[in-house]
Amino acid sequence: MATLVEVARHAGVTPATVSNVMRDKGKVGAATRERVLAAAQALGYRPNLNARALAEGRPSTIALVVSSIANPFYPEFALAVERAVRQRGYFLLVCNTNDDPAQERAYLDAVGGSLAHGVLVMNADFVQMDALLALRQRGVPVVLCMWEQPNAPPALPCVAVDFELAGRIAAEHLLKLGHRHIGAVVGSEASGNHIWRYRGFCDALARAGAAHGPSEVRFGHDTIEAGRSAAHALLAAVPELTALFVSNDLPAIGALQAAADLGLAVPRELSICSITDIQLAREVRPALTTVAVPTVEAAELAVDALMRMITESNGADGADPHIVVASAPRLIVRASTGRAPPG
Repeated sequence: MATLVEVARHAGVTPATVSNVMRDKGKVGAATRERVLAAAQALGYRPNLNARALAEGRPSTIALVVSSIANPFYPEFALAVERAVRQRGYFLLVCNTNDDPAQERAYLDAVGGSLAHGVLVMNADFVQMDALLALRQRGVPVVLCMWEQPNAPPALPCVAVDFELAGRIAAEHLLKLGHRHIGAVVGSEASGNHIWRYRGFCDALARAGAAHGPSEVRFGHDTIEAGRSAAHALLAAVPELTALFVSNDLPAIGALQAAADLGLAVPRELSICSITDIQLAREVRPALTTVAVPTVEAAELAVDALMRMITESNGADGADPHIVVASAPRLIVRASTGRAPPG
């Protein structure tokens, strides 16, 4: 295998220049960079990651902390993150907390101590925020991903998605189809992070003058099973509902199952609209109408923010921008929504 010195000799530059190109650091001209990369490819050079880690005091690893790898959204997001960090010469370490705050703190202690160069955290709430702030104060770059409140930035850098807007878009779609009796299944507790999606939904209904009260909503968990159970209970209690807003795709799939259990034809007798657009939303039958969030873009923005912190070595000084808002969610109409039934 070729060495860094051999690449430098082949490209006609110093070993330090080759090192800067490979680490994407320092000021190197475009022509010189292309010459170094061409030499590295011609000689089959691969950076010695172990040596780099020893020299920099940290491994070439980025950690992604997720709450449940069983939720299909997180592997999809992790895949987008993995592609982005790999393009920058890093490896991705996925830390699954199983919704356990103690396990999350253990992961943060481990990756912040020696296992990762920087940390991306999904769906951090205020229970873990003190641990994340402590990690940042130790000089470890931390970026929050998919923050749900663009108008309320946290105390750490984050990439936000306007989920409240997503809720409004879902409600407006159902209202345009003529639905006025719309129930809601929320995939979190009333104090959980899905509340912003539900608030957007309620805001759109209020503006349209459509009634919606506490009896027409069920709160629960972000799983198929919870969505099925909640939809069963809601449709039994309020049989006049012609549509359901569901705050995430997994419980929406559960709502589709509940409709089938009850003999309700979707969308002729019951329309169902959700948020996120995971792969399963396209594959279930009837395919799920959903408000797609910019998953890949948010992942890339989070990696960009983290890499900027790493490159500028400002993980603890707060000089970096606190919040970046991804593109607006957009409606994807499929087979689970239709015109409100007559009468």
